[in-house]
Amino acid sequence: MASNIPFYPLLASLAVAVILLYLFHLRKRTLQSSPLTPLTEKHTTSFKRYTPLEIATLGRFPDYSTLSGVPPPKPYPNFNIATAKPRPYRPFRWAYHQTMSLSKLDPDFWIELENTYPSRLAQRHRLYETHGTNIIDYLPGPSPSDAERLALACRELMEMVVQFLIMRYPHYFSLNEAETVFYNGILNKRFELDRMDPLMVVFENVPEDFIVMMDDADDGVEGKGKGEYFCRAGVVCSSIGWCLGEKIGRGLGEIHGGVPYMERIGGSMARYFKKLPPNKPIQRGSWDLVIGQPLFELPGPELTELKSKQSPNLKEEDITLRVDWQTLRRLPLSGAIVFNYKALFTPLSELADEPGVPAILEKVLKEGDKVILEYKGVWHVEHIALPMLERMKKGQEERGLWEESRGVRTLQETPFFRGWEEKWRRQQGF
Repeated sequence: MASNIPFYPLLASLAVAVILLYLFHLRKRTLQSSPLTPLTEKHTTSFKRYTPLEIATLGRFPDYSTLSGVPPPKPYPNFNIATAKPRPYRPFRWAYHQTMSLSKLDPDFWIELENTYPSRLAQRHRLYETHGTNIIDYLPGPSPSDAERLALACRELMEMVVQFLIMRYPHYFSLNEAETVFYNGILNKRFELDRMDPLMVVFENVPEDFIVMMDDADDGVEGKGKGEYFCRAGVVCSSIGWCLGEKIGRGLGEIHGGVPYMERIGGSMARYFKKLPPNKPIQRGSWDLVIGQPLFELPGPELTELKSKQSPNLKEEDITLRVDWQTLRRLPLSGAIVFNYKALFTPLSELADEPGVPAILEKVLKEGDKVILEYKGVWHVEHIALPMLERMKKGQEERGLWEESRGVRTLQETPFFRGWEEKWRRQQGF
């Protein structure tokens, strides 16, 4: 059964605190005298496992860029939260079939803030107040050491998020390491990190979703468990037709139950999780056509009814492209895998000046795999969306932005489009 408040397992937090207090004075001496010694790798993994003792000697906020092998984000001096726009992700492909569609993560954009930051955080707070553990929850595995492993993983995630924010947006965020106080200049709030649950720190400061996946290995002991990954903790406010409450404690196969062609890619996904090293985080995107900007919807008859009819009153301005831009990375110390994503909304009409984008989306809707499209559930807006896309495509042909004779294929600039950066910067005023 999923756990209730307090979310952070009490015994695990006490154990970690005692170890950290006892070993804190060893931190500098240990780091200067010798590197961390990895445990024996097991299964087919290509990452190092560290003992709780080794992790404890690092103290708080170690250099996660060095530990993971992922470069730190570059400072973003032109960033203005009042005008910031997310990059215009258009993850459309042709030919259209079910794949993992992975690409290398740009370390500057692991977390991407935008001008909806204050309002989105407030919306997520309301969702949490209403839905509780369907939004934030923890569930350690059956092993006695699982609670400690999960506690370490959640703290590690929080520290990596904080480090990213103060490096990428130094004019908005800062950290007093001596007192472990994190300052958010956008909200004008201070967070005493040692007094807070790690996932609540993330929830309070980042309007994105995080799911912590851990394998069933027994704390790195050779031969224990099968190396299968399970959902052990998360902050999820951006799900449509599912929720964290129904995924917590489940393995990869169960989590993706109902996804088309999982029998083809399920094995590849499991192997990928086992082998993913900390220095190779990836990104991918999924898309949907929605009415308005729905952020969170539980499965049920209302959602089913919405998707099953084409309203004659639907207007062009009602249709929105929703892109869930996702990242996947292994945490370097705990070995947990973190799945992170943000929901981004763009009026469908905005695609009009994006070369080739209306053409490829139109082709996907008309000729794409019907099994995948039915699972995605876009039929309820197609009667308005398809004429829009046809009109935009012809307009691009007339203006010389697109040539039908070139044929429709995945854009060379995917997941963006030709000229995307100039448009993106213009929209932000620089």
